[in-house]
Amino acid sequence: MSILRRLIGFAFKYKRRLLLAYLSTIGVAAFALSIPRILGTAIDEVLRSGEVRQLVVLSLVILALSIMRGVAAYAQQYLGESLGQRVAYDLRNIYYDRLQRLSFAFHDIQRSGDLMSRATSDVEGVRMFIQGGVIRGGYMVLLIVGVSVILIISSWKLALMSLVFVPFILLRTSTIMLQMRLNWMAERTEMGHLNTVLQENLAGQRVVKAFAAEEYEKEKFSYRAGEVARYGFTAERLQAVTTSLNNFFFLGGTGVILWFGGRQVVEGHMSEGELVAFLLYMGLLAIPVRMTAWIVNSFSRAMSSGERIFYVLDAESPVEEKQNALVMPRVRGDVRFENVSFGYTEASPVLQDVTFEVASTKVLAILGAPGSGKTTVVHMIPRFYDVTQGRVTIDGIDIRDVTLASLRQNVGIVQQDVFIFTSTIRANIAYGAVDASMEDVIRAAKLAQLHDYIESMPEGYDTYVGERGVTLSGGQRQRLAIARTLLLNPPILILDDSTSSVDTETEHLIRQALNTVLQGRTTFIIAHRLSSVRNADSVLVMKEGRVVQQGVHDELIQVPGPYQEIYELQLRPQEPEVNGHQELTTNMGNAGNTSGVAPVASLETPPLRAEGNS
Repeated sequence: MSILRRLIGFAFKYKRRLLLAYLSTIGVAAFALSIPRILGTAIDEVLRSGEVRQLVVLSLVILALSIMRGVAAYAQQYLGESLGQRVAYDLRNIYYDRLQRLSFAFHDIQRSGDLMSRATSDVEGVRMFIQGGVIRGGYMVLLIVGVSVILIISSWKLALMSLVFVPFILLRTSTIMLQMRLNWMAERTEMGHLNTVLQENLAGQRVVKAFAAEEYEKEKFSYRAGEVARYGFTAERLQAVTTSLNNFFFLGGTGVILWFGGRQVVEGHMSEGELVAFLLYMGLLAIPVRMTAWIVNSFSRAMSSGERIFYVLDAESPVEEKQNALVMPRVRGDVRFENVSFGYTEASPVLQDVTFEVASTKVLAILGAPGSGKTTVVHMIPRFYDVTQGRVTIDGIDIRDVTLASLRQNVGIVQQDVFIFTSTIRANIAYGAVDASMEDVIRAAKLAQLHDYIESMPEGYDTYVGERGVTLSGGQRQRLAIARTLLLNPPILILDDSTSSVDTETEHLIRQALNTVLQGRTTFIIAHRLSSVRNADSVLVMKEGRVVQQGVHDELIQVPGPYQEIYELQLRPQEPEVNGHQELTTNMGNAGNTSGVAPVASLETPPLRAEGNS
């Protein structure tokens, strides 16, 4: 029940609207309860006096009450729906904001399709609960209480007979509540699986078609869709059975009332109008009886949906800002790892006692076999993950003491797997600095060797790229990512060596762009190319989460060990290529300008990214 209390708490944020909704509900119930009594009185008056005049007056009263009931019902529906929409709006925003703040460690173990399902289907379930369960549920309670009191006042004997079916309804309701909750939880989980299959299929359409796997994907989706349909059918079946049983119990009670009440009229203990009013009140009682299964369904679905939503909202992120975290100013770029250890779990350490230092404006190349911890090391710098032991400092400042936004303003990343948003080229370049001027965007594109290509497009910088940049080549996506990072002008740069999967000409363009970008920055390169290693100021060799060698290429190549093995297996075959491209072998930290425009270090302008942007 704590889940329901938390969900209702979102509705209490709108106290005035909630109060008006309940006042409207009270009005609907009051008008509905008054009409049977007036009808009963009208019947008795006509039978006693035989005059139609009194009947006309009572008919007009009933008409007026019906109109007011309709107005109150409209207000109840409108206020209830608007309240549900506001709660859903708040929940979606809070949920989305929480997803943005959870660290990589959380997203590493979650399925994106399931997270999407929580933001859509589960929030919709909560909306229906607020509009249906909280508001209309209150109306049902008022009807039950009001009708019960009136029936007892009218005839306690008939009232007891009419309520004889209530224990059966309560028993059925209590037994079905848990069944429906478990069923809805399973249905929500399967919906998450279904969304994951759909999301992966759409994102991987090129792979699907390349391997002619359409039928396989169709079978996967069909299976998940069948599971969702099965649980949905079970929920509807439980609701239908409950509704039918409740109607059976209620009609049985009505039959008893008609038999006993008819005898009371014949014997003169009750008037005809009183019996009619009694039966009409029983008709009003039928509304909550029939709606019981629907209300139970709404509550059960809300509990399941709320549990899934609160799982994310209550998730603790390993990476959290301190309460009084400082704002990191623009740094020089001296980075130091001091006895850093890290593991996704205590049983699986990824980094162990990693210690090294990179001075400002220097280039560090990191090598190692897959799984050696290269990427994890660089992900520690912007605090995508937090160290479990030791510390990482920038200019002597522990990165855990500063705000995440100010830290990440000082760290730029160009990844091998570049993500491009479905938007214009300009919007993608200015993604991290949405207030950047057009001149800044063009300057960044020129430095990334991308401006000429953009200008050749019919719509230039306003050209839309497809989802994930599908309309751009691999090299163009990489250069766009470089321009995006360059626009932020970060003093620390992280590069996942992105030239290993492109052709020689594209690599040449990317290398030209990088030679410009690296000037005046502390740079970390996850290296796969011999040129990256030779031109680095220092090389870090990792194995099984430890630093096993550190030095420069010319020194390490002379020492038997992991670096020499990597060189012989991976780097030596690149020797002819490197010798044939001498223009690419200048030192990255002091590269000559090959782009035809002023390098970043010489731009007499303030950083392009305003303080406070994230």
